[in-house]
Amino acid sequence: MIKNELINRSPLRILDQSLKGGIGKGNIGVIAAKKGMGKTACLVHIATDQLFQGKHVIHISFSANSKHIVSWYEDIFNELSRRNHLSGAMDIHDDIIKNRIIMNFKQEETSIFKIRKNIEVLMENGKFSVDTVIVDGYNFNKATVEDFKLFKQLAIDNNVELWFSASLKENISGVTQDIPEALSPFVNDIAILISLEPKDEFVYFTLIKDHANVTHSKLHLKLDPQILLIAEET
Repeated sequence: MIKNELINRSPLRILDQSLKGGIGKGNIGVIAAKKGMGKTACLVHIATDQLFQGKHVIHISFSANSKHIVSWYEDIFNELSRRNHLSGAMDIHDDIIKNRIIMNFKQEETSIFKIRKNIEVLMENGKFSVDTVIVDGYNFNKATVEDFKLFKQLAIDNNVELWFSASLKENISGVTQDIPEALSPFVNDIAILISLEPKDEFVYFTLIKDHANVTHSKLHLKLDPQILLIAEET
């Protein structure tokens, strides 16, 4: 399979269609679930799909050690290449990896202004044209509404998409309110909210918020935690 076929056949095209083209430049998407449900794998698969399309990605990690992030990317690229019999896989790998930058911060010690400055320095004079920013491991329980609005402004001012992961204490299906309590203060600045719900051996995607609409609709996508890949629900 050539790269364009892999892009066109990706299950993430289902996500694009469901979101009417994606979250859109200047917007924020959040993937929310309990710990261990595969949020990072989902974000890395989304980022890798962007890289295959020739886009540029910055991956911001708030974990203590970002080395495992590189391993996620390598594992997901290798699995996608193997399963799709990707032609010229190593050349493609070496080409797209140049379009990805990983940054590591401590949330308690780093202001959003510093993060923004780091991103904009990269973008100055066309050094690195950012399309998507992945924010993994951000603790919403320690965040303020003002901080999150700064992320939203960063997305608007730099015309980029932001994808966050959010850890919840319980699955969204187990709560009574439409929006999880941990995310409700930030909901006005979240364009797309997706939950991950485990069932049997897979983890399934539910669209909770689609721009102005609270929907709770199935996305017909699932994550296989054994191979870390998003697949179409059959």
